[in-house]
Amino acid sequence: MAIGIPLRDQRADGTGRSRRRSSSGMERMERRWGIALGLPAMLGFLAFTIGPMLASAWISLTDWNIYTGANFIGVDNYNEMFTGDPLFWQSLWVTLYYAFASVPLVLLTGFAAAMLLNADVRGKSIFRTIFYLPVLVPLIANTVLWTWLFNPDFGLFNSLLEQFSLPTSQWLYDPSTVIPSLILMAVWGFGNATVIFLAGLQGVPTHLYEAVEVDGGGWWQKLRNVTLPMMTPTIFFNLVIGMIGAFQSFVEAYSMTNGGPNNSSLFYVLYLYRTAFSESRMGYASALSWFLFVIILVLTVLIFRSARSWVYYEDNTR
Repeated sequence: MAIGIPLRDQRADGTGRSRRRSSSGMERMERRWGIALGLPAMLGFLAFTIGPMLASAWISLTDWNIYTGANFIGVDNYNEMFTGDPLFWQSLWVTLYYAFASVPLVLLTGFAAAMLLNADVRGKSIFRTIFYLPVLVPLIANTVLWTWLFNPDFGLFNSLLEQFSLPTSQWLYDPSTVIPSLILMAVWGFGNATVIFLAGLQGVPTHLYEAVEVDGGGWWQKLRNVTLPMMTPTIFFNLVIGMIGAFQSFVEAYSMTNGGPNNSSLFYVLYLYRTAFSESRMGYASALSWFLFVIILVLTVLIFRSARSWVYYEDNTR
């Protein structure tokens, strides 16, 4: 007499294997569909991002100038950059000055505007639209407008200064004021930071403010002990994005000053553009672009490292 598995157990075992096979089949199908749908993006990233980056890395080691063949010269472009090119250091200093001055001012202005727009007042949607309008103005139209505002002869700013009997300025036409003028223009476009800050403020739990009120705290205690700690992730995000954008500034100087006067507004990307498309020195321009990549990468890593000590999350982790 043969001893076997009861019929009920056999059916249950067969059903379990069938379900497992069905589940594994569905997982394989989902994996295949995921790869198929993500493949165009991955191929595009390889073809239009990784490929050009690798090509520029090779070009930076050559003396290619479009009209002649590319000759391998090793790190000569980098040696020239650091030891024999005063415009490189000038453009780097101008960009650092602009970035480290404009980004904190934009963050501060955007945060203050978001605090005002977060208040429960009548017509706040209209005010939010007005504050965001400068971001919607095309960049070239924006530069034309500000060129007129900064005009030393008939510009609005000097006209206002004259009305109050204050000394006028040359603005974009003076080496000592051209970068502060461009910083002022950058602060005017605080709308993007404001929108992100406003979204963060609306996510702050109201019961934390109520707890401060119960303890007898006022607006300063709410700002210091609740708003700022809860907004540090948003501040961190805006800081990283703003710093990367500031180091890539180009259109303002290109269309308003062309790097002048006396190279006082020669942004790094503007100098890179001149080197590549005015002087046709593609090898040297590629070396400049790779150094800019390293600068942005190092600054981003430093900001991420510093975030451990000042960025707080709701679960009290850093």
